Amino acid sequence: MTAAGVAAAVAGALFLTPAQAASNPPSPARPASATASAKELNHRLAVATAGDDLPGATSRSALSGAADTRTGRIDPKIIGGTTTTIAKAPWMAQLWYGDDRGTASTADDIGFFCGGAVVAPTKILTAAHCVKGYNWKAHGTAVVGATTLADADSLHGGTAVGVWRQWNHPSYNSVTIDNDIAVLTLNVPVKVTPIRMTTAADTASYKAGTAAKVYGWGRTTSTTQDLSATLKTADLPIRSDATCAGFYGADFIKGHNVCAGAPASGSDTGTTSSCNGDSGGPLVVGGRIAGVVSWGVRDCVARGAYSVFTKVSTYVGVTYPRLDDTNLSGDHYADLWMRTASGRTGYERDSKGTSLAGRESWGDWSGFDLVLQTDLDRDDYQDLLVRRASDGDVFWKHFVPSRNAWSTKLVGDNWKSRLAVLAPGDVTGDYQPDLVSVDSAGVLWVYPGKGNGTFAARVKAGTGWKSFSWVRGHGDFSGDGIADLVARKKSNGAVYLYKGRGNGTFAAGVKITTWSGSAYNAFAAVGDVNGDSRADFLARTPGGTLYLLRGTGKSGSAAFAARLSLGTTFKQYDLFG
Repeated sequence: MTAAGVAAAVAGALFLTPAQAASNPPSPARPASATASAKELNHRLAVATAGDDLPGATSRSALSGAADTRTGRIDPKIIGGTTTTIAKAPWMAQLWYGDDRGTASTADDIGFFCGGAVVAPTKILTAAHCVKGYNWKAHGTAVVGATTLADADSLHGGTAVGVWRQWNHPSYNSVTIDNDIAVLTLNVPVKVTPIRMTTAADTASYKAGTAAKVYGWGRTTSTTQDLSATLKTADLPIRSDATCAGFYGADFIKGHNVCAGAPASGSDTGTTSSCNGDSGGPLVVGGRIAGVVSWGVRDCVARGAYSVFTKVSTYVGVTYPRLDDTNLSGDHYADLWMRTASGRTGYERDSKGTSLAGRESWGDWSGFDLVLQTDLDRDDYQDLLVRRASDGDVFWKHFVPSRNAWSTKLVGDNWKSRLAVLAPGDVTGDYQPDLVSVDSAGVLWVYPGKGNGTFAARVKAGTGWKSFSWVRGHGDFSGDGIADLVARKKSNGAVYLYKGRGNGTFAAGVKITTWSGSAYNAFAAVGDVNGDSRADFLARTPGGTLYLLRGTGKSGSAAFAARLSLGTTFKQYDLFG
């Protein structure tokens, strides 16, 4: 298999028999409300731009926040700094929330603004206090590609899109503003250059004195609530935890927060700080997001104060899986695809978190010996990688929304002898989904994805993989935000976790359990089945009971929580993907 062969984008219809070509998945079910009209988005913008609410406020009865018992110094939030352009920060996003509450009166409207950063074509990283308690699908608008702040009359060259899904850290606390991180999933991909988050192992970015930049359209003065009409940036040196805690006391949570900037002067003059309206925007160190604007003192300039950010290295493990959470049904749960051994009928069973919904038929899927779920083009629609049994050709099936149809392209020529083919996600650290295979000699190869269904030249990532009866992987099993692999030894059934390093290589295997053939005889890794941002595993007993092995993000024998039965009727299936 040549690198050029992997990168080929040849129409699959040229290679598929009529019966195989007809085996297309059903069109993904997205209701009309998932894609808001331009008129609706403009209405939301009008409500949002007229509003003066603070994100995360708990004063309105319809919101679900807790009672505010804070010290009085904490307030969710560039005073100082300089203007910049979207060309220098193409990933910056304006997040507008406008809810007219279904009434003609404007008195009860909710309207506010937050910042965010595009970290994948359909994903925006922001703060949980901008997301929790609000219905962004019904009332949110994201604007990208504009230096100037949008208004009710103009996007100023930007593009407005709606929101399909929202996620905030499950332990976000609206009282302490702890675990203040969130991800919005857009209903269509945006054509801007994303920015990556820093890694879980990053400590250099947080050393005191390290140069950092904050970006946003927030308040430029402590004396008015007006946002900046133009994107601004400011240089804020990182401060030590001791310095931050020295000013904020227990309000500053070491490990969860990082603060930056010179101590505020007490007035606009001499102060450089993030402020209201910058909430959710990025603190950038070395070209990666190290922090998310979280909170600061009221009016942002109190003497001695610092800007406080969510520490991204702490949360990348739980946040990154939300960047790779496409699935068959379009929610936060990875679903199961399977095929009957007798009729070769494919079925979808959607995850409900701890159980599976009823099956949905996909018709005839004979002629294939491998089906894998993935999202090679990062459009938030689930793709499939399928291998034809007759010649080993591997095809990429992906949904094309503009045509409301599936397209099939050849991505691997004659992979019949491959011992394993996986779509584990991003193993190279560039936020593009990759392809991994084990050849007949036991060599592990990584094919770096380009984000469009094609791949760069393959890279050798290891040898000796012929000793495994199977290799699986889809997502992050170790909790560091990097895709991993799981493999079982032929000789003794020992199962090993190979942690991804984020550079296309893997750490030495760590034994996590032993699964003999009499215990389980079929396996699948489809991602985060129960929605907790940890990759899970599926294993079937010879008797047909399918178990969910919930990932914990830990290594060794604690890698999976106690197994959970998903049913006893799975003996009839010969393919799981």
